[in-house]
Amino acid sequence: MSQNNITIGTAPDSWGVWFADDAKQTPWQRFLDEVVEAGYRTIELGPYGYLPADPAKLADELAQRNLKVSAGTVFTAFHRGVDGSAGAWDEAWEPARKVAELTAAVGGENIVVIPAMWRDDVTGQAIESGVLDDAAWEALAAGHDRLGRILAEDFGLKQQFHSHADSHVCGQPDIEKFLALTNPEYTNLCLDTGHAEYGGASSLELIRKYPERIGYLHLKQVDPVVLERVRAEDMTWAAANLAGVMCEPPAGIPDLELLLREVEALGRPIYGIVEQDMYPVADFSVPLPIATRTRQYLLSCGSRTRV
Repeated sequence: MSQNNITIGTAPDSWGVWFADDAKQTPWQRFLDEVVEAGYRTIELGPYGYLPADPAKLADELAQRNLKVSAGTVFTAFHRGVDGSAGAWDEAWEPARKVAELTAAVGGENIVVIPAMWRDDVTGQAIESGVLDDAAWEALAAGHDRLGRILAEDFGLKQQFHSHADSHVCGQPDIEKFLALTNPEYTNLCLDTGHAEYGGASSLELIRKYPERIGYLHLKQVDPVVLERVRAEDMTWAAANLAGVMCEPPAGIPDLELLLREVEALGRPIYGIVEQDMYPVADFSVPLPIATRTRQYLLSCGSRTRV
């Protein structure tokens, strides 16, 4: 990335991909081909195993299409390690190690880390309490700092924590508490503009209040009308997604043009990855035109924004 640029990329999520293998998802070869057709040059890897996990094969597929990688994605539940046992760490580390190895091997710079949701992301069934006590918060923060240190020291990767709908770090107070408890040397924020808005957080306020903690962006919008219904009915993330709570820019909130200009003012390079949650996709022809229009819109928003 060149200085003072927001590099716009995309992710398998924008093609309806949530899992390594699912018949309802766009095949990976089609995803890569359509990323290029839509005009992007940078991608995230998505769930481990969706794209080829062999570094040589993946590198070859990327090189054939002149694509580069911004990040891999891992999932954690460090808040469950409150008893001091190694279980929560061991459960997270083995898949994280695989993702880190693959990401580093193909030139990625970041690992986006998503905390466990307290409601299942498909069924919406409650798995645990939606509120953490002090011990769980401490375990959550300690686990992420430990992960971030190892990612940095062993793989040269930066951890970018992704607040998420139906997780314990979702709203503004949650995000601010998490930032206060973690070490900026090892743990920074993947600011997902859609999930922040979904949880009642202000992306603009987070950028202005914690400029040094904004390490990465996921760019998406929520439909305010659907969001009102989600809140009124206490809909699960699974149900909200099916109801279309995430929408194509610029139809929703927050204002991405204002947000991108605020990020440009930080004066440092950063990735802005388009993620429009749309699992499952009933028709594989749906994502491409949306991804194309979204890229065109985002490039029109900032003077230092590029693909």
